[in-house]
Amino acid sequence: MPAAYTKGADALKRSKSTYQRRRISFSVHDFHQLVQRIETMAKAGAEIKPEDSYPEVKKHRGKSRDLPMNDVALRTAIENHLAVCLKAHPSVKKTDPLFLTQKGGPYSPNTLQEHFALMQRHWAGIERASSHSGRRTLMTNIIHGQKKSVKVAQKIAGHVSPSTTLIYEEPPEESLKEALQDAGYQYVG
Repeated sequence: MPAAYTKGADALKRSKSTYQRRRISFSVHDFHQLVQRIETMAKAGAEIKPEDSYPEVKKHRGKSRDLPMNDVALRTAIENHLAVCLKAHPSVKKTDPLFLTQKGGPYSPNTLQEHFALMQRHWAGIERASSHSGRRTLMTNIIHGQKKSVKVAQKIAGHVSPSTTLIYEEPPEESLKEALQDAGYQYVG
């Protein structure tokens, strides 16, 4: 999923999902072209809407990545979901959101986080989990459980810097115990 679908405010709080533009920047050349375009439209009698003239919002600098989907049941479920969507709405494009809300639009980051929190609490019985808990667990499992390099975890997480990936890594209690015992200290847990 693109970062825009997954990152947002705290899962238990509601924040505005609309972007409030405070300042926009134009080069002199771009501004001149915009003024000319508006003048041409006005002379032709066209309706002029300010929002049609806003410059493009810069995208998040994070990189998207493709990861293999090894879980056959998950792949089948997603393929079935796509088939139902395409049958109901033949004009659906690859870039459209995979899941829609009851209102027919994409999930906001906050709603998605709230749904994850509810599923973890009510379906899985995990009280203090967040939408990010699974990501943290995955990074820890890759680095400690599978003994893979931080570079592998970094690639999977889509982080630009390995130091960001290390923030997600939580050493398991057993590793802390072993490290202290190897250093000659008694572990008190």
